[in-house]
Order: sequence, then C-alpha cells, then structure tokens
Amino acid sequence: MVRIQPCPPPPAHLARRCFAGSKTIPTPILFVIAALLEIGGCFAFWSWWRLDRSVWWLLPGMAALAGFAWVLAQSDTGGAGRAYAAYGGVYVLGAVLWGWWVEGLVPDRFDGIGAGLCLTGCAVILFGPR
Repeated sequence: MVRIQPCPPPPAHLARRCFAGSKTIPTPILFVIAALLEIGGCFAFWSWWRLDRSVWWLLPGMAALAGFAWVLAQSDTGGAGRAYAAYGGVYVLGAVLWGWWVEGLVPDRFDGIGAGLCLTGCAVILFGPR
C-alpha cells in the first residue's frame, strides 16, 4: 500500500512575489484572476465547438488555461487541494457573472443563492482558523 504524504509549504526564499517588490498578491485576488482566465479559456473552446467559431479560438483558450493553472498555483493555501476547493466558490460566481455579462444570461435568484452558498464555503475553507 502506498501512503501519500501531504506536501510541505515551500521554503520562505521560494515564496511568490508580486512583480519585483516584496508584496504578495492576496489569495482572493489571485482566485479572481484565475477565474477570469479559466472561464475565458473554456469559453474559447465552447465558442469553437458549440458556436462554430474558427479553430484559431483554441490558441488563446489554451494560453488562458495555462495562465489559470499558473496563477492558481501562486496562492498561499496549505496545499493544492485546499487551493482548488477554496477557489471553487470564486469560480462559480465568476461563471454566473460571465454568463450575464458575456452571454446575456440574466441570473435568477437560484443562481444568486447558489453562488452565495459557494462563496460562503470558499470563505470557510480559505479563512478558517488553522
């Protein structure tokens, strides 16, 4: 049987930096950037496949998805699973807003309630005492 050990946090000298300074980007801001990249990248694939857009839509889509993965990896959560779980709430809200602003799908009360519940879960995971 193989035991999987959790990954330790990175050493302080490898901590991510925001540009050249010593300030870091707060994790909630990283989650918003990651959501825009992921939803935009997935929408590029959706547009090519479902809306008969050019195959060239896939190039920026792939770049956006790669950017999403890199940005999400910059979060200072304790591990990948926790980062993805906490990010999920921001993604759901972003997807609802994307549908509204980009696709013209006006959210109903159930979209709002669902996104609110997901954001509440995100906050519990991200800001819970550890």
